[in-house]
Amino acid sequence: MVDHTQQPTPVRSRVRLRWTPADIAVAAVLGVAAGIIFWGFNFAYSSISPVLGGLLPGFASILHGVWYFSGTLAVLILRKPGSAIFVNLVGCAAEMVLGNSFSFGFIFLSAALQGLFAELPFAVTRYRVFNLPMAMLSGLCTGIEYGVYLMLFRYQGVAWFSPRGIIHMISEVVGGVLIAGVFSWFLYIAIAKTGVLDRFASGRAVRFADRQKAVQPLD
Repeated sequence: MVDHTQQPTPVRSRVRLRWTPADIAVAAVLGVAAGIIFWGFNFAYSSISPVLGGLLPGFASILHGVWYFSGTLAVLILRKPGSAIFVNLVGCAAEMVLGNSFSFGFIFLSAALQGLFAELPFAVTRYRVFNLPMAMLSGLCTGIEYGVYLMLFRYQGVAWFSPRGIIHMISEVVGGVLIAGVFSWFLYIAIAKTGVLDRFASGRAVRFADRQKAVQPLD
């Protein structure tokens, strides 16, 4: 007899990746919160970047991960295709409402590309693998993308293989891995431990891991 209670794997996968109203609500909240952070960081960056640039031209790029950590964090929490792009765009919209010195086109194109590259590692696994190395890889991909994007559209006067160009790209990658990758991972864990994500697979995974650790016998 065929067990009709078990859905075929493709059907389960489609259901797992389908957006729900709760996903949209959480993504919107994440986006607005990220936008406020982006807006506040703009002021801090304008003061800090000249100091870092004075120490080593191009080194200020190590802080750029603050502007795109939201993409990796969004995928870690929502685990749905398009979540990084959605949250990034909402974040940029919130930032523009609060006030921004950058052009509308630059901000939104940049946000969409950052979201796309943040999702690439997770998309390769069909949104099944979520761990610290994947978060770091997501940050790495976004850092490379944003570093190249800036070289093409903001730093046109900087030669790719000049000391400043090389330091910029290295700093962008390091910042992407540490801020968008490592920081986003531990921020996700901290948020999940509060219990606010218990309705989501991402929250339940952290809770389950905590219970497993709690029941492990001591040596």
